[in-house]
Amino acid sequence: MIEALMARVNGDEALVRRGRFLTTTFLLESGQSAWLISIFEGRIVSVTPGPFVMPSSSFALRAPEEEWRKFWSRRPPPGSNDLMALIKRRVLKAEGNLGIFIANLRYFKEALAKLRPLGAGA
Repeated sequence: MIEALMARVNGDEALVRRGRFLTTTFLLESGQSAWLISIFEGRIVSVTPGPFVMPSSSFALRAPEEEWRKFWSRRPPPGSNDLMALIKRRVLKAEGNLGIFIANLRYFKEALAKLRPLGAGA
């Protein structure tokens, strides 16, 4: 499912334009599964599945698989509908250079919401 992120984000020109000053690599963990997601000027250029020995990334977003499943559902329940809500509930851990994450928070919120079933709101 994470592999679809590249096509969905890159297919949204408004989102790519919003991230045009963003170039980074971040780690996304869902339970025991991990992916390195590389972004160049707002476009996702690679989604590399783990496992990794020593991943090189700016920051990491880590949450249990069940929490990501709720976030990526068609209609996420309250508290699971937003990255900051997940952080507030202490089920999503954001670690590393959080300046990049916070400075581009709207981009990351909309990009990760692209994994919701098609037809769901971003």
